[in-house]
Amino acid sequence: MEEIAFFDSGIGGLTVLKETIKILPFENYIYFADIDNVPYGTKPKEEVRKYIFDAVDFLIKQKAKMIVIACNTATSVAIKDLRKNFSIPIVGMEPAVKPALEKNGNKKVLVLATSLTLAEQKLKELIETYDKNHQVDKLPLDGLVRFAENFDFESQDVINYLKNEFAKININEYGTLVLGCTHFLYFKKAIKNLIPKETLLIDGNEGTARNIKRILCEKSLINNNGNSNIKFFASKKENSQLARLWKDLLDSYNP
Repeated sequence: MEEIAFFDSGIGGLTVLKETIKILPFENYIYFADIDNVPYGTKPKEEVRKYIFDAVDFLIKQKAKMIVIACNTATSVAIKDLRKNFSIPIVGMEPAVKPALEKNGNKKVLVLATSLTLAEQKLKELIETYDKNHQVDKLPLDGLVRFAENFDFESQDVINYLKNEFAKININEYGTLVLGCTHFLYFKKAIKNLIPKETLLIDGNEGTARNIKRILCEKSLINNNGNSNIKFFASKKENSQLARLWKDLLDSYNP
């Protein structure tokens, strides 16, 4: 039984998995969270690269037929080298800068992501390609990853953190906010309560799920019937208690 493997530093990638299950309901899945080393976004690049390559090695040994790097930071740091080093199909994440600019009109776009994602060349090249009118700004929200890993999505601490970070900018200048970290999707409600009603929130999860399906179809790897199953790994170990927590979060998450 060959699975599609999803990898993230923590629970953020579950949001991508949820979107994928919608359009690929008959696939079998592996979800691997590197909880021993979360968060990635504030760590040195070479340290994060090692964690990523170790994770991909592990997932290949599990006989995965495809690996999804369901983490914007991991994608920005390592996706090119992963594809050079491994023959298995590897899908990455990308902040939704292009659709944000297409939907945005004349207002500015704000990319919310981890510090490491925002500093990487991959995002710089993406912005240079599509942001011809210099409408895109960036804001790191590293603290949200820690909140998410503690299953704290709407507390007053979260609200205060977001208020403090948004106070550094004029939020009214932006027509679209791009959620450039899969962890950030858990905070949609909290963010929406702090921004103008007409401001759009977008992310790259739906596009990633469509890309996964496209590649599986092209390679004749898609499952069109049968029962779906998910195996959960926490830093290379199966953990039944965490698996139950993650499965409950997966089931309750409503994008």
